[in-house]
Amino acid sequence: MSRKILMVVTNHTEINKEKQTGIWLSEFAEAYIEFTKKGYEVTVASPLGGKSTVDPGSVDATTPQEFLDTAKYLQNTLKLDEISHQSFDAIFLPGGHGTMFDLPDHKKLQELLRDFFEGNKIVAAVCHGPAGLVGATLSNGQSLVAGKRVNAFTDREEADTGLAQQLPFLLESKLRELGAIFVAAPNWSTHYEVDGNLITGQNPQSTLAVTKAVIEKLG
Repeated sequence: MSRKILMVVTNHTEINKEKQTGIWLSEFAEAYIEFTKKGYEVTVASPLGGKSTVDPGSVDATTPQEFLDTAKYLQNTLKLDEISHQSFDAIFLPGGHGTMFDLPDHKKLQELLRDFFEGNKIVAAVCHGPAGLVGATLSNGQSLVAGKRVNAFTDREEADTGLAQQLPFLLESKLRELGAIFVAAPNWSTHYEVDGNLITGQNPQSTLAVTKAVIEKLG
């Protein structure tokens, strides 16, 4: 039985009129490549379906060709409303600043996250991907992240980007407000947390570590 992974990506394309955003390519590409190498079946979905735009800041002359090649899987994503948690073994949310705008309040995503988590399936997210966890509550009304050890892009890292004032909220601060036990590592270091079936990573540098932790749990 091939394992099935749902990757949820952003459709949001700008932080402001001057600053484009989207998905951070390496966070999608590294995970996608590792999952497919293991023979997993990967489905890519987004709030609106259709195209998920790559953040221009995540691509430069040093970007590996195999990362660029995965961008084709972002051209025609499924709409989240068409997705059932029953078809998958894990949900994975890569980041990019776009996720801060369209994932937190998306009702269908909140339902999927609850159903994955309560169905004892893996919920994984990296960098700004955990923005998708912000609105997710369990059947008892409690925040999905409350009392869980989690990790995500830190407030200090956001200060480094110079974009903190342009965002709807700061991700670390918001997760702490929701009762998460936020475990931060030094800026731009590889770090991830595993709390049961919840796996979260800090920044782009942590994508592979999160992906490998998912693979280890799925076998």
